[in-house]
Amino acid sequence: MRIGLQLGYWGAAPPPNAEELVLEADRTGFDSVFAAESWGSDAFTPLAWWGSRTSRVRLGTSVAQVAARTPASCAMHALTLDHLSGGRCVLGLGVSGPQVVEGWYGTPFAKPLARTREYVSIVRQVLAREAPVRNDGPHYRLPYDGPGSIGLGKSLRPITHPLRADLPIWLGAEGPRNVAQTAEIADGWIAVYFSPRVAGMYEDWLGEGFARPGARRGRADFEVAASCQVVVTDDPAAERAKLKPSLALYIGGMGAPGMNFHAELFRRMDYDEVVDDVLRLFGEGRRDEAAAAVPDEMVDDIAIIGDAETVRSRVVEWEKSGVDTLLVGCRSTDHIRDIAAALGLPGAD
Repeated sequence: MRIGLQLGYWGAAPPPNAEELVLEADRTGFDSVFAAESWGSDAFTPLAWWGSRTSRVRLGTSVAQVAARTPASCAMHALTLDHLSGGRCVLGLGVSGPQVVEGWYGTPFAKPLARTREYVSIVRQVLAREAPVRNDGPHYRLPYDGPGSIGLGKSLRPITHPLRADLPIWLGAEGPRNVAQTAEIADGWIAVYFSPRVAGMYEDWLGEGFARPGARRGRADFEVAASCQVVVTDDPAAERAKLKPSLALYIGGMGAPGMNFHAELFRRMDYDEVVDDVLRLFGEGRRDEAAAAVPDEMVDDIAIIGDAETVRSRVVEWEKSGVDTLLVGCRSTDHIRDIAAALGLPGAD
């Protein structure tokens, strides 16, 4: 099992200890460092800034939002970071949700799967640099010839030769159709709120994509990276309590009514009543009660919390369920060292 450090996205200010976390992850044997974006900080700059002091870890976006940049611009970001890091970039992409896409970026959210397919195709064309980039699809026309065009657009290849034409592209996906498409067109899947208890469901979704004609990879050479909070502790109850407000926020506040991907994910895990309660309480502004409505079982489904022996055994369980990489949020260098020691990473003290 590979372990990645998930920096996430920034709140009101940059995290004060992010650089020391990144350096400790690189030193102790973490496989990767990932950064995210929402509607504040971006995903690429922290990796370039803090990643410049690392020598070994992969540097990935988890996730760069498709609506935030044109596919050609995104490919430029990725090929630049790949050169600067000596071939350590992982391009993680995701569609976000309609509130962010239409409210923040001012672009339509409709047909997210079709948009993602075109987006990835264009990024791959840029990285391959085999011919001038063209796309005749309805979402990202290159050269552009739609309303407002003056007809002078020209198909281009990138000036800079990409370091790797096969730079890995992972997709963040939650629903069955999105996960199946991810297996078909991507190199890896970033799973949010993965649970080994329903691993068979995920494997069915992935299997549908791998079976499609022209699928890029098979299960054996496809990477599944799951976001998972891992905490080595003698007080698991206290750590569960710390995670419940975040779970309530994502279930109750990070989606539009009628289109809440996180809520639907937990419904598929048989938490319908919990989801209903959290949505109602969160919608009424009763956030503390929404967090209290999250049961311990839900936390244990999507997180690994316990003493070192428990953590080791549960990591094995996640690995057997099909996870190749755990993306872990860490609060301190001690947190990183505890994980490294529990799992016997090569740089553990």
